[in-house]
Amino acid sequence: MRIGILTGGGDVPGLNVAIKAVVLAAEEMGWDVLGIRRGWGGLLNYNPAADTHANAGLVLPLTREIVRTVDRDGGTFLHTSRTNPQKVKPKDLPEFLRSEYPLKEGKNSVDCTDHTLRVLSHLKVDALIPIGGDDTLSFAARLHKEGVKVVAIPKTMDNDVYGTDYCIGFSTAVSRSVEFIHALRTPSGSHERVLMVELFGRNSGETALVAAYLADADRALISEVPFDVQRLAPMVVADRERNSSRYAVVVVSEGARMLGGEIVESGQEDAFGHKKLGGIGQVTSEALKKLTGLEFVNQTLGYLMRAGPPDALDRMVAISFGNMAMHQLAQGSFGRMVAVQKGCYTTVPVDTAIQGKRQVDLKELYDEKEYRPKVKAVLGKPMFLY
Repeated sequence: MRIGILTGGGDVPGLNVAIKAVVLAAEEMGWDVLGIRRGWGGLLNYNPAADTHANAGLVLPLTREIVRTVDRDGGTFLHTSRTNPQKVKPKDLPEFLRSEYPLKEGKNSVDCTDHTLRVLSHLKVDALIPIGGDDTLSFAARLHKEGVKVVAIPKTMDNDVYGTDYCIGFSTAVSRSVEFIHALRTPSGSHERVLMVELFGRNSGETALVAAYLADADRALISEVPFDVQRLAPMVVADRERNSSRYAVVVVSEGARMLGGEIVESGQEDAFGHKKLGGIGQVTSEALKKLTGLEFVNQTLGYLMRAGPPDALDRMVAISFGNMAMHQLAQGSFGRMVAVQKGCYTTVPVDTAIQGKRQVDLKELYDEKEYRPKVKAVLGKPMFLY
């Protein structure tokens, strides 16, 4: 059997670990692994009619020797993209496909799914392991419907893929965030300012919530709950006054928004309809400064959350997910996504990822009035409280 593997969407620590686990398991089974570079973009841009040189850089046969050291680094050595073959804009369509996929009236994109199916057949890929978030896995679900043997692996720092309680990258993102929040206490305390730290989190505020909980931040503004800046202002003043070092810490999800306001985003929509998020921390600081007169230290952690190698937990999950995916293929169990539920490894149908949104359990983990983590009880809960 020949296994194709790819990584799509944003990079996270642990991707290389999962890829290596798949390759080593495949070798034991006597199977081949073909790395598809740049996510779904590798399949979209591959021209079956062209020579090998023209397609260089889009696929890479993977062996034990090639993946020997990749797990020591973060990111994905196969590279990634936010390509959606179901919705390709004319500017992103490869030259060799433009005559085959003319843009229809009233449409702003074309569906190149049948081209990706031809490429998979041309490459003699028997089964596919895509690693990604809900956007990447939405096309994996489409390919499964088209008859491709798929077993998916969920990853995202936001930990918001529906159907699993854990995604590769989450633990490292939280660990990085806690580390930098504590480091930023130094300038905040030195200048007696309020620290505003903005973290990733489009639809789910779990990363910000758990990071704030572990770093003992004063307030956490999350994607699920619009916040009233007028009510927040006196809280922040009181937090600062209560601290003998005269500073306070506020953590905010990039997808959070003020009551009656909009999510702060900019730029063009990507292939999955998302604009670039970021800026709510700065906007909130400016609003709070007008209301309180306090000075702020603003810091968007951004890519620092996904930089560097994975922590021990992400390594363990990535290895386990990679081995689980291979075991599913060996058993002939296709159309699945490996997952964690209630602290145990399991699998769910691959289209589960697109059947809902996974968000913070507000009742159990968040105080909506005080804008802070509030964990009622941990007895009987999984390690990450979900």
